[in-house]
Amino acid sequence: MIAHRAPSPIDKLAVAVVHEPARAANAYAPLPAGAREEALRFLLQTAADAGVTLVATRPDGDGERRLGQAWPFPSPFQVTVRTVSIAEGVDRVEARARRSLERLGLPRGDALLVERADDLAGAEGRALWDRLEALKARGLYRRIGFRACVEDGPALLARRFQPDVVELPINLLDQRIQHTGVLAELAALGVAVHATSVFADGLLFISGEPLPPEMAGHAHALSRIRRRLAEARIDPMQATLAYVMGLPEVSAVIASVASAAELRAVVAAANAQTPALDWAALQLEPATAAAAGSSLQGRGRISSAA
Repeated sequence: MIAHRAPSPIDKLAVAVVHEPARAANAYAPLPAGAREEALRFLLQTAADAGVTLVATRPDGDGERRLGQAWPFPSPFQVTVRTVSIAEGVDRVEARARRSLERLGLPRGDALLVERADDLAGAEGRALWDRLEALKARGLYRRIGFRACVEDGPALLARRFQPDVVELPINLLDQRIQHTGVLAELAALGVAVHATSVFADGLLFISGEPLPPEMAGHAHALSRIRRRLAEARIDPMQATLAYVMGLPEVSAVIASVASAAELRAVVAAANAQTPALDWAALQLEPATAAAAGSSLQGRGRISSAA
């Protein structure tokens, strides 16, 4: 009998590849011909070697095709795919979801997620969901769901549509998804939760440089949180990963990375011993987090210094 492996934090870790990271000194664009593809293959192989099994994708740009040409063989990855906007019509949404698999070079995907909760709340929401259910029934996607934020009422949408997966922005600075009871409600409905924006657009990593304009008014609060982490001798990346990974209702924590070096930093932080911290004391006040709005629900990028 083979002994079961003890659970690892990496079991929850998923990655989203940032294909054109304008912030990074080693951005793909300046690389010589062929080097960008090799860097992507190295990133994916690094993820596979670390034990990461889920890759989150998006249909814009050329990212899906690049991934399809760079998977390790045999590929250990499952993928989540996002829909295009309902504004293009339900036929286009279905056709693009099929096309995503072709571009990724995969016979099927793990999950197909509606890009915006507003698409489900609108007049064609039920028709859109019916198309997703049909793709699932045909075996093209194992699970279906949607992306949302706390303002969208994700638990209410989940009760209406009964998704398999909901992707939500959850991070140390904005803990409203947890404290408003949304996670508990989704767990009671049997919905898997994927956490995104876990690094809050790198706000905890900004040091010695101006904050984004929409967050400038929160400089004091952010400085206080960084100071508390420094006093506890805890790296901000370690803290924010430990918070989200410690939420029992969360089954996947999606980290956006632009290089193998960034991924190695994330893996090291995820594997570090979980710090004993008062998580609630490290969030922006709920009203402040709400005011910050889209800044805390961005792409969840990490600093290029990682």
